[in-house]
Amino acid sequence: MSRAESKSASSNKRALKGRETKAHGVSRGSLPQSKKAPKGRKKLALPPSELRIIPIRIVGEVRPGASISELLLDALKRDKLRPGDILVIKHKIVSKAEGQLVELNTIKPSTASRRWAERYQLDARVIELAIQQSRRIVRRKRGVLITETQHGLICANSAVDVSNVDGGRHALLLPEDPDRSAAKIHRRLKKTLRLSIPVIITDTFGRPWREGLTEVAIGVAGMQTLHDYRGQPDSHGYTLQASIEADADQLACAAGLLCGKLTRTPACIIRGFTYRPGRGSARDLIRPAAHDLFR
Repeated sequence: MSRAESKSASSNKRALKGRETKAHGVSRGSLPQSKKAPKGRKKLALPPSELRIIPIRIVGEVRPGASISELLLDALKRDKLRPGDILVIKHKIVSKAEGQLVELNTIKPSTASRRWAERYQLDARVIELAIQQSRRIVRRKRGVLITETQHGLICANSAVDVSNVDGGRHALLLPEDPDRSAAKIHRRLKKTLRLSIPVIITDTFGRPWREGLTEVAIGVAGMQTLHDYRGQPDSHGYTLQASIEADADQLACAAGLLCGKLTRTPACIIRGFTYRPGRGSARDLIRPAAHDLFR
């Protein structure tokens, strides 16, 4: 190897180690530093020529004990799944089918929850339930309760919800294990349709420093949730150092354009997106505390 070739090779190695600096990964994704960036590819991936979002409507209210897989299969008789499709499901129908309902009259708020609720005109029972469902309270200020759920999700009120349930008599919790719920549906579809269809279960979260709500993936099966572009050259030949795209979250947001709170569309098909098959998990999207600059 010539001196010039040796110098070039050393330069490339230093570029791939760029992820080890603390600044990398803050805004464009983060993975444990023990995972090295992949080697660059000669060709850039081509974007899909068309991306379609197809609504799936389920007739009637989902009751505890219902089979989400069977309800979806029945609804999919009208819009059949194809190879390459992705199924995105709002968590509410999954939680309802799994019986994740709590009768609010059974909740006895603590004195602290009652005082907080009275101060900001909130339902003390919902506040108490949110605290019970939390791993820790992240922030409680100006009537807003931000918690970390047992799943590791950071959200308002531990994602306890009373909208689109039964008019306020019950509160709805997240699925006990959203990844497991997604995997169960994924396996059932594969067995019945002979197709490996990725499944994403979503919920609506607020965002720090930005107004408005967006969807996030809380359960995933059949696809990798993150796409690591580090080590690949961009269109100008620069080797990417910190680009890790949250594919599952972006697909969840796309589905949210159709699966809104008032649309009565609890699921949809995303067609045309080139996903990467694999044993993905929504837990992969939760940044470890050691890499989090805000804990």
